[in-house]
Amino acid sequence: MTDTASADGDPVPGRASAQVARMTRRGTRRIVATAPLCLLPAHQWCADLTQQARTAVKGGESQSADSTVSRRTDLEVLRADNQRLRGQVSDLKGALQRQLGRQLDQLQATDLTDRIGELTAQNQELHSHLTQLQHENQELERRLAETNDDLVAARASLRRMIRVESS
Repeated sequence: MTDTASADGDPVPGRASAQVARMTRRGTRRIVATAPLCLLPAHQWCADLTQQARTAVKGGESQSADSTVSRRTDLEVLRADNQRLRGQVSDLKGALQRQLGRQLDQLQATDLTDRIGELTAQNQELHSHLTQLQHENQELERRLAETNDDLVAARASLRRMIRVESS
């Protein structure tokens, strides 16, 4: 990777690009292709590189066996890098999914803990209300028994009075 992205090799700061260099017969380095890494996917870049190689052959440029082998080697290196990067992407996706799952579980656990607290408080409130109603029920049953006793006594007294009056 270099900081050059222009066709003439001028440096462009802040732009990452990849250049593929070939050795000429004279032993000098010649830039065959330059591709901005952030703009061109690797598979497209490889296809462009292959197309450039075909165009160079059709255009009448003489290529040595070293140049062809070099291009093939570069393509294989790029393919291996792509496989390695795909593996890293897959690993990172898996790690991200696991991390998000843990965070979701923690959120759900927090929500469930809060809900358990709410239900426990509501249960205690209902239990105290039940106890209060049971005491009120016992008091009402006691008063009903007293009232029944008073009614029975009043009826008995009324019968006596009717007997005394009728005799």
